[in-house]
Amino acid sequence: MFAVIFGRPGCPYCVRAKQVAEQLTEKRDDFKFRYVDIHAEGISKADLSKTVGKEVETVPQIFLDEKHVGGCTEFEQLVRDNAWL
Repeated sequence: MFAVIFGRPGCPYCVRAKQVAEQLTEKRDDFKFRYVDIHAEGISKADLSKTVGKEVETVPQIFLDEKHVGGCTEFEQLVRDNAWL
């Protein structure tokens, strides 16, 4: 599994999503992730909306194996539901 987390500095949900991804990386051999700082990369919410396929107002926006998962809450729920940790 490969996750991409689009986030921004100072966002507590982005920090939490990154922490969950780091835990998954430590516990699972089949999990890797990339964190993309949208400010550093010059990515706007409009750019993210195009990638997601619908309007987004918040970050993080998380993709798992190129499929949009949602935000931190949805990512944590997915991890719990599948007992990945």
